[in-house]
Amino acid sequence: MKTPTTRSLLVAIGLGIAALSTAQADGGRMMPRDMPKAYMAECAACHTAYTPGLLPARSWQRIMAGLDKHYGTDASLDDATVKQLSAWLQANAGTYKRVVEEPPEDRLTRSAWFERKHREVPASVWKHASIKSAANCAACHTGADRGDFDDDNIRMPAGVNLGQRWFWKD
Repeated sequence: MKTPTTRSLLVAIGLGIAALSTAQADGGRMMPRDMPKAYMAECAACHTAYTPGLLPARSWQRIMAGLDKHYGTDASLDDATVKQLSAWLQANAGTYKRVVEEPPEDRLTRSAWFERKHREVPASVWKHASIKSAANCAACHTGADRGDFDDDNIRMPAGVNLGQRWFWKD
């Protein structure tokens, strides 16, 4: 029997560390640990800091190329910030359950996985005053800003009652 070489041990350790730092599916942290400060300062200033793994690379590429008309808003950034954020988004894209599908209009809320996870949420819930839209992840997911969508951290806002529905379970 061969004994592992130092190189193979280092590779195994490196793969283990990489697995811990990349996006985790339901039940774990999904936001990459190397998030640029500009992502929180620029993107999360207006909406949830969406985890890059939730969209494929081509979707992020189109989003970053169209910041001047970002879903009806001019979210233009200087070239250096666009370059930094684009590189980070590309490096971490599609890691949630190996997302490859490009949802309509590159909207997370129109992706197959989002629709499956929220399939039992009535349309009226998204219109509730404390939620306002399906894109407001933080309204129910208390750890959304950290990329934590663990089922145990879901809290429905006051006045929203889904009864015993556990719509976020697979």
